[in-house]
Amino acid sequence: MNEQAPQRWDKFYLKDVSFKNLMTHRIFNVLIIANPYDAFMLEDDGRVDEKIFNEYTELGLRYPPTFTQVSTMVEASEVLSTTSIDLVICMPGNADNDAFTVARAVKLEFPDIPCVVLTPFSHGITRRMVNEDLSIFEYVFCWLGNTNLILSIIKLIEDKMNLEHDIDEAGVQMILLVEDSIRFYSSILPNLYSYILAQSQRFATEALNPHSATLRMRGRPKVVLARTYEEAMGYYLRYPENILGVISDCRFPKGGEKDSEAGLKLLQEIRKRDPFLPLIIESSESENKEKAEALGLRFIDKNSKKMNIDLRNLMATHMGFGDFVFRDPKTHEEIKRIRNLKELQDNIFSIPNDSMLYHISRNHVSRWLCARAIFPVSEFLKTVTLEKLKDIDAHRQIIFDAIVQYRHMKNLGTVAVFRREQFDAYSHFARIGDGSLGGKGRGLAFLDHIIKSNPEFNSFEGVKVSIPKTVVLCTDVFDQFMDNNNLYQIALSDAPDEDILKAFLKAQLPDQFIDDFKTFFDAIKHPIAIRSSSLLEDSHYQPFAGIYSTYMIPYLDDKQEMLRMLAAAIKSVYASVYYKDSKAYMTATSNVIDQEKMAVILQEVVGKQYGDHFYPNFSGVLRSINYYPLGYEKSEEGIASLALGLGKYIVDGGQTLRVSPYHPDQVLQTSDMEIALRQTQTRFYALDMKHIGEDFKVDDGFNIMNLKVKDADADGALNFIASTYDPYDQVIREGLYDGGRKIISFCGLLRQGVFPLPELLKLSMRHGADSMKRPVEIEFACTLNNDRTGEFYLLQIRPIVDSKQMLDEDLASIPDERCLLRSHNSLGHGVSTDVTDVIYIKTSDDFTAANNPAIAEEIEHMNRKFLADNTGYVLVGPGRWGSSDPWLGVPVKWPHISAAKIIVEITLKNYSVDPSQGTHFFQNLTSFGVGYFTIDENKGMGFFRKEILDAMPSVDETEHVRHVRFDKPLKIMMDGMKQEGLVMEQ
Repeated sequence: MNEQAPQRWDKFYLKDVSFKNLMTHRIFNVLIIANPYDAFMLEDDGRVDEKIFNEYTELGLRYPPTFTQVSTMVEASEVLSTTSIDLVICMPGNADNDAFTVARAVKLEFPDIPCVVLTPFSHGITRRMVNEDLSIFEYVFCWLGNTNLILSIIKLIEDKMNLEHDIDEAGVQMILLVEDSIRFYSSILPNLYSYILAQSQRFATEALNPHSATLRMRGRPKVVLARTYEEAMGYYLRYPENILGVISDCRFPKGGEKDSEAGLKLLQEIRKRDPFLPLIIESSESENKEKAEALGLRFIDKNSKKMNIDLRNLMATHMGFGDFVFRDPKTHEEIKRIRNLKELQDNIFSIPNDSMLYHISRNHVSRWLCARAIFPVSEFLKTVTLEKLKDIDAHRQIIFDAIVQYRHMKNLGTVAVFRREQFDAYSHFARIGDGSLGGKGRGLAFLDHIIKSNPEFNSFEGVKVSIPKTVVLCTDVFDQFMDNNNLYQIALSDAPDEDILKAFLKAQLPDQFIDDFKTFFDAIKHPIAIRSSSLLEDSHYQPFAGIYSTYMIPYLDDKQEMLRMLAAAIKSVYASVYYKDSKAYMTATSNVIDQEKMAVILQEVVGKQYGDHFYPNFSGVLRSINYYPLGYEKSEEGIASLALGLGKYIVDGGQTLRVSPYHPDQVLQTSDMEIALRQTQTRFYALDMKHIGEDFKVDDGFNIMNLKVKDADADGALNFIASTYDPYDQVIREGLYDGGRKIISFCGLLRQGVFPLPELLKLSMRHGADSMKRPVEIEFACTLNNDRTGEFYLLQIRPIVDSKQMLDEDLASIPDERCLLRSHNSLGHGVSTDVTDVIYIKTSDDFTAANNPAIAEEIEHMNRKFLADNTGYVLVGPGRWGSSDPWLGVPVKWPHISAAKIIVEITLKNYSVDPSQGTHFFQNLTSFGVGYFTIDENKGMGFFRKEILDAMPSVDETEHVRHVRFDKPLKIMMDGMKQEGLVMEQ
């Protein structure tokens, strides 16, 4: 036997793998059918072309795929008829179609071209897919704006195309993923491929030269997705010697029917045939853990916030991806840890015999080598293991001889994670890192693109339109920070926000960015806003508006002190991902916090310095749909909210000036003197330039000053935006005059044409909405000069996601007596018939807003129960919901009322507050299709029949709040174009 072994070894060993013959079937031309925003996100933020080009370069390939983007089926047909397309990707469509409709049309006309559908998941999509024939598509994926998913789709299809050839040619290994949940495999595949590619980069650094390193990467393990028991078993039976491991769900089809234990049955069958193959079961049902462990399977809980981390750890330990650990077979204690081939070569003869025998007999060494694309050696070890059990030294020699071929390997280093870019006074947008820009970062880049694409923005004399100077720390910087400082344990815990922030502030940011930050300081010489830009925040389909923190720091001559403050602010933004409200929001949106990644925007603060404070002349929020049209206004003409000072004042629900860009001379708040005195801005926000941030707090506004309008008057900052109230003549005069209260009326901009604000707002709204192919919300800020020139900055753009539910009834035809409540001023559109509960604030003639903070706490407590039960309710109360000023309404945050399906604000005889809009609160309402009704019975604007609820028994009742439940679901109907809404019993 021993004499034959060298002959067999020599014969097999000399048959080297020709890596250039692997991965020969490629996707060269990809057609993406997407709206312009998605196309921009892929090209400029996701940089799919660039990422795939880099990967192909690393793999030694010359022809990476090209992407052709179209927006309509007509354009798609023309491309498909004239160009050789290897893959069609249908992304979420425009208002008049969707991804399924487009994909079906493609397959009907071009049945032989692979077609993949990307769709944002919602209750409506889920219901539709139950009846949708998905078999004609190669795959359907859940799309939430993660551009890495595009790479994963291409890899998955290419892996399938090359699987049989590459296994036959070189013994390439595969990981079998068994999963039928579209949402789940859409989430896990990018993580799997990211991990596998990182592994291939690691083993590539051990090659003899760069050329061989790039070729060897073609031998990376493939991922094969099976969606039924029969499909999975078929792959195993066909390639039993080429599977690194199996990752399987528990519940999926077997024999044409959903089987809750299909995964257990599959892995049990595989275990009978291979006692040592790594088998991992993943399930959201905790009772499956005991069943899996009883069968000797590894278990991963799908509900875990760190599921991806758990999976990577198991793959590293059992599939040959991590270090090789020689263990004592009896105690399983670690004897020696091997990190690379050189260490294995140096230590192979010193490992105890019993440990060597334990690992060789279980194919551990073979699997570890196979994961590093040393296929001939690993294949040989599989075949001779049993024959060589009695000759351990022969095995040592075999392994040693294999490694000798690689002992001259050079340490090429890993591919750089970060790409550092020079930023000078002439630059205005740069990125640090290779990850995503995040939601706000994407929006900023898209705004920059819109401005450059439409020169008319800068056609006004003396007016400059741009985005502020910006640097984005991409999401990979966040990953590096979290990993280097081991922060996940406290971050994912239920620790108080303050403790999480404290831990993050103690952590260390990578030192390699210090020079970048100093360059940025020198380039802008302005205060800096440190803004969150998470993957999910402001994403195209699931906005996370206003959930995370934005900090501001002053500009100082002391660069070291600025560095200290900047580092603290960045870490504070990172920490805000894991605050209580953020986690509650994740639960409300059915997202997993472990999947959230945070980019950070470093941006010059727009404005000027006045003494010890800094602020712009005005800020604003512009919406291309006006849900509260007044007078001659139309819904489609949009609406803007303007305010003196920093925009945080608007976001926090402060008093703003509401104006339609198409009717700038018709401003309700300045149409009457009493209204102007009562309902215009009296305070504003500015950055404290003396407060250098010794102690960063959970509250990101800790160094924001709340000043009076008269302070801005003293600064000389009210030119063109203020009028003066003359108390003697009892009139308001446009412009600034000595004495008298200053009214923030924006008269110079809206009525006198001093600055082309209405025109700029129209341009922003038109081009923003046209480019995104849907309604948008845009934040902006402006500095004005006394010579009537100025700089207009676009700060952020996000889509307003409207409900597509059908409303086929005329609400006006439904009589009042059938309604529980009715509003003639409602936000939202669609029909809902799944709510049975109403939570309302107990009101009476002696109602006082002093109780509003307590009411907020009581409602938050009730809301948790609805979240736990995954049900919704109608919420009714007086004043402005979500106001930061408790005297104007109940100061709830979105997570506190996130289970509400309809929110109703009512007026009382002794408590009347005008409705608010333009805040992040309303972005969340529209994103989730939540209705917002305003009822003013004093003016005959709708009604609320509270007496019906008072007569019902309560399910829950506190001092200020009452919860009642109807026997049958209520019917909620909203007409978004007519602003009519009602709730009725069925």
